[in-house]
Amino acid sequence: MCNVISTLFHATSTKFDGFCLCAELALTKIKVFTAYVSLAHFCALMPSNMITVVIASYRYGHLAAHCIESLLSQTKAPSRILFVDDGADDCRHLPNLYPDIEYILRLQNLGTVDNFHDVLMRVDTEYVLFIGADNWLRSDAIELLSNAHADIVTYDIVVTGELKEEIHDRVPGETKPHQGDLYWDRGGKHHGSMMYRTALGQQVGYKRRYVDGVHPQEDWNLWDKMREQGASVASLNEGLLYYRRHRENFLKYDHLVDALEEET
Repeated sequence: MCNVISTLFHATSTKFDGFCLCAELALTKIKVFTAYVSLAHFCALMPSNMITVVIASYRYGHLAAHCIESLLSQTKAPSRILFVDDGADDCRHLPNLYPDIEYILRLQNLGTVDNFHDVLMRVDTEYVLFIGADNWLRSDAIELLSNAHADIVTYDIVVTGELKEEIHDRVPGETKPHQGDLYWDRGGKHHGSMMYRTALGQQVGYKRRYVDGVHPQEDWNLWDKMREQGASVASLNEGLLYYRRHRENFLKYDHLVDALEEET
């Protein structure tokens, strides 16, 4: 009888030890998996150490938070977010809401060219990207752009907003319907939110394309001059920029419309 009990005890003990060993191995695997997930999450949130995003606002204070939120929710954060209000004085509420980004709140309006040029000269990362405060980026935009190594990186645009249909008059035949908005293929072509190598951009600077032009076309001039210096170009076939067409786009430039009508 004692031998039977001893045998049963030994077998039970062995099974218990085996169970403990399995449990310990399972716990170890869970810890390793947790560490892997934590590391992956950390890597996803690590900022890109090469991209500064400049948010440019003039009379877009009522829309700017949407743009800021789109950058704070990126799968890979930019190294630096720099917000500039060019003297409209409608963005003073933003530093309290978003204290972790940098602000330049100008007391006087410099105008697009001088404003952009001044901010560009303050950037010290490898790449820079300007975005209007009325627009926003897709949540994986910075992550995708971080993998590019060309001097200039362009990508496609999703035209949205109350007055999106106006884009048909501006660029006839260049857009197509896309999930209720309009998709604008910009493969190999410039736009105001292209990402470019900072040092090269600083050599060229923001300047008017035509001295007597109604619109400064400062981004087009930058593109032309960087290309003349041999800049390489890469294009992402992804709609990363949401370009909002809204009434403030037109109200703000009434004087330009009047000037165009006078020229014609």
